[in-house]
Amino acid sequence: MAMTLEDMSARYATDEMKKAGEKMPQFIVSADGHIDEPPDIFDCLPKEIRDKINRPKIMLETRPKGGVDPLIRVQDMQLDGLAAEVLYPTFTLGLFAQEQTEQEAAFRVYNDWIADFCSHDPKRLFAVPCLSAYNIDNAIKELHRCADMGLLGGMIWQVPHPDLPLTSSHYEPLWAACAELGQPIHFHILTGFNYFRFKREGMEKVRGSVNIKTSEVVTTAFDLVWSGVFERHPKLKAAIVEGEIGWAPFVVQQWDYYYRRNTKPGHPNTDFKIKRLPSEIFNEHIWLTFMDDEAGGHMLDVWGSDRCMWSSDYPHPNMTWPNSRAFIARQIGDLEEAKQKRVLAQNVIDLYGLKL
Repeated sequence: MAMTLEDMSARYATDEMKKAGEKMPQFIVSADGHIDEPPDIFDCLPKEIRDKINRPKIMLETRPKGGVDPLIRVQDMQLDGLAAEVLYPTFTLGLFAQEQTEQEAAFRVYNDWIADFCSHDPKRLFAVPCLSAYNIDNAIKELHRCADMGLLGGMIWQVPHPDLPLTSSHYEPLWAACAELGQPIHFHILTGFNYFRFKREGMEKVRGSVNIKTSEVVTTAFDLVWSGVFERHPKLKAAIVEGEIGWAPFVVQQWDYYYRRNTKPGHPNTDFKIKRLPSEIFNEHIWLTFMDDEAGGHMLDVWGSDRCMWSSDYPHPNMTWPNSRAFIARQIGDLEEAKQKRVLAQNVIDLYGLKL
């Protein structure tokens, strides 16, 4: 049974949670919200392309109307206390597993649509465009076209095509272009050749949503750090979106351990492509977003408060709207105020250079 809007609103609406939420900073920015693409968004494409695009039916009647209407979106943001929001697609995320021709065509249409959506309130609505990474020259052209429309950086598949791993030289011109532009490259969960493409029932749904998803997120970060991407492109920034944050302190600590263990003088395994601790590279170049991660929230006191960013996930079923502050209090209510402000707004502002 689909969750109703009333169900969503009530989850964090107890008096105790609301009271705790009142103590949270008043200025908050969501690093990861979504839109709901209109069903006819790709009708402008030629039929031979349109017929190949997988467009799952979304139960729009069970979701807030701000996923489709930018004017309602801003009203809902005001109701929730959000100063601004960075937006991502919904079913277009699944198109990162399409073939090149229809993927490039669909992404161009989506990027135009989301730019128009944000134009209704460009001081509060920001969005990340989708880039097809099959042909990197085309991706770079689209990156610059979208930058001219005011969109932020670009997003490619988080789980790449098996023939085009992130460790390959295929992406080098794109890394360089993003670094030169001064905008991050983004990797959102459920993009590319990931676990979500396969049918899952019972406990396998949980295995995918937790075990496999986290493994895919860790692999993305590992490939970027350990293949030397940031050593070759020291100005490049990357955002891994909706993968939560609690995994990172442990995993990065383990990377450091094995880096030290395998770079001792005289040790035979010294052919690494990086020349400093993985944690130093990770902490300088990778930003993470979280929504429901109490374990990660507790770690922010000692790790990640300069690189982690909160997100509401509106209008998806597990969103925190319209009681985001109450939910945030449960996640980071014990964090000192200066760090709360960074996690809830300033890190997003700094990453993109937003003028709010």
